[in-house]
Amino acid sequence: MRWSEIPRDAKAYMLYHTIIAPQLIVWTLLPLYMMYSGYSVLEVGAFFTAVNIISIPLTYLFGRAFNHWDIKKGLIAIDALDGIAYVLYGFAKGAIAPLMLFAGRTIEKFSTMLYPLYRAYEQIIYPEDRYEEIFAWHLRLPEIARLVTFPILGYLFGYVFPKPEHYRLAFIFFGLLSIATMAYIWLFLPSVGKEERITPKGFTFKAGEFKLLLTFEALLTLAWELAPEIVLINYVVFVLKKTIFEVTLIACVSSIASIIGTYASEKVPRERGFQAIGFGMFLNAVYALIMALSPPFWLALMVYAIGDFGTTLWFPFYRSWMFKLIPKERASEFHAAITSYRRLIGLVTPFIAGALASVYATLPYAASLVLFLIMGGLFMKAKREMHV
Repeated sequence: MRWSEIPRDAKAYMLYHTIIAPQLIVWTLLPLYMMYSGYSVLEVGAFFTAVNIISIPLTYLFGRAFNHWDIKKGLIAIDALDGIAYVLYGFAKGAIAPLMLFAGRTIEKFSTMLYPLYRAYEQIIYPEDRYEEIFAWHLRLPEIARLVTFPILGYLFGYVFPKPEHYRLAFIFFGLLSIATMAYIWLFLPSVGKEERITPKGFTFKAGEFKLLLTFEALLTLAWELAPEIVLINYVVFVLKKTIFEVTLIACVSSIASIIGTYASEKVPRERGFQAIGFGMFLNAVYALIMALSPPFWLALMVYAIGDFGTTLWFPFYRSWMFKLIPKERASEFHAAITSYRRLIGLVTPFIAGALASVYATLPYAASLVLFLIMGGLFMKAKREMHV
């Protein structure tokens, strides 16, 4: 699919995600800042688990409310909450540091409660007959932004400004950037209210496939959240004795692999989508296997690239399949319900990941390996049973 063939509103939405991609460095800086401040990997995992608890029921309630409200306003609220949270991280110093960190993370968690609105918005504004193709662009552009900006930011925060006080200033800076992204949403993204959400005629809710989707969502949640970024940061910085610069190098190599993966996914025929998902899960399993063996840094670079290539390969087909199972007029509610379900399953995974990593730094990857193998097998089985 060529860029010129993408509808204007869809382009504006993709560019929004491209603009905010560099801000995601905060997700790496925060746990590293906490570890530099004296928190162990187990304590960081426990911290994130404690904040997770409050978000489960509210996520569904917010999603249901946005069945009737303009989703665009929800996207603005996400950026506003993230901006406030980042600024609070910037004030996490001295005796009030734990309070500021918990307050900031709690507010950021309120923001993530609205994240299902991203999927609902995509389901509505992207042309449904070309979901697989358009998601290749949806993934590609933010990865290009990360590829350009993360090495620069990683070098700055790894070697030029490596102290905790520098990280606090960065949090405030990225928080204030949310003002600009909120303005972009208001000016350039279309509103999506009730009148824009009409399920196409002929839509049939497939309960059996939806149950299968929920099974995959549960396994995906456990596979990824048992080896979150705090595990990678702990391994690279505190076991391999590297810096955040090397962590961002892994992100950059992964971005290159993801960009290649978006082009590879466009070459896969739609009727082979489930096979692409199964093969992508196999590549994810290869990544988890090698990481579980505590590889040297250069090999970690390679296997993260393999894993992200696999994820990018299967993602467009998986997301297209998900969208085809959900009625548009209840998209916000369904996506929020799925997210609440995933959060319930992953409620204590940060703590478990931290506990496993405290026993052996790469042990969480072994748990992910088993789950990726199970998912790959299930997708191949589903392909045969549903004749897709």
